[in-house]
Amino acid sequence: MHAALDAFLGRLAQRASPATVDAYRRDIAGLLDWLEAQGVTAWQQLDVGLLRRYLAHERTRGLAPRTLARRRAALSRFADSLVQSGELDHNPVQLTQAPRQPRHLPSPVDVDLLGRFLDTPHDGEPLDFRDQAMLELFYGCGLRLAELAALDLDSLDTRHVRVVGKGGKPRQVPLGRRAASAIHDWLGIRAALAGDGERALFVARHGGRLGHRAIQTRLAEIARRRGLPEHLHPHRLRHSFASHLLESSQDLRAVQELLGHANLSTTQIYTRLDWQQLAEVYDQAHPRARRRPDTQQES
Repeated sequence: MHAALDAFLGRLAQRASPATVDAYRRDIAGLLDWLEAQGVTAWQQLDVGLLRRYLAHERTRGLAPRTLARRRAALSRFADSLVQSGELDHNPVQLTQAPRQPRHLPSPVDVDLLGRFLDTPHDGEPLDFRDQAMLELFYGCGLRLAELAALDLDSLDTRHVRVVGKGGKPRQVPLGRRAASAIHDWLGIRAALAGDGERALFVARHGGRLGHRAIQTRLAEIARRRGLPEHLHPHRLRHSFASHLLESSQDLRAVQELLGHANLSTTQIYTRLDWQQLAEVYDQAHPRARRRPDTQQES
């Protein structure tokens, strides 16, 4: 059994990092140790029943759902290799259920608090104009961090911003008045910082494209400097964009398009409506929402 694991890790090491190989080794070795304690001596004995018992055992040890999901994925990849080598005739891991993942969502910033934060005057330094434009784009367009960092000068026109989302899927998002104004101010001084031939919309002091970590750091610094009593990061601005827009419009499909989500269920996770709002929408929209007064039957 150990020889099959060593062979799998050897093949994996040819195209994966040492850290990835070590992670696979730990996850699969945990199953191997447990199987040996159960008296299992060959991979051919591995079936869905054993796997379910093993995953349940790991759950009782207090492993988090995310850790269990990662371990299950590693075991599934290893089982695929056992199928390819003829030691298994099918992958039993695929017959087990993936652990349900908790959904940790950032709470949206209060709309009035966020408005006052964005309207706080800055010092007028070149980087302040850049940072204000980034803030307005994050909140005004609901962009992901990677989408904003990848913007080039030709990604914008007077009314839209063109981005490439997850999976290389392009979309256009309307450019609001505040975001357009902030970008106009930034473009007026960008040339003083940008390197020759640099096409990135947002550049760093050295003149090259501003990186992800630098954007995150700047947002946290601006929040502290302007006295925002909450931690601020790009995804929280995106979540605030979605929540505030949905609360105002109650149009889930439109928000889905603006966020670039392939599935409506993903948008439902990012946005939050309380029960009262949902009930009001239902009462106003559904043809059978309101009951007609009961008509008394003649006796």
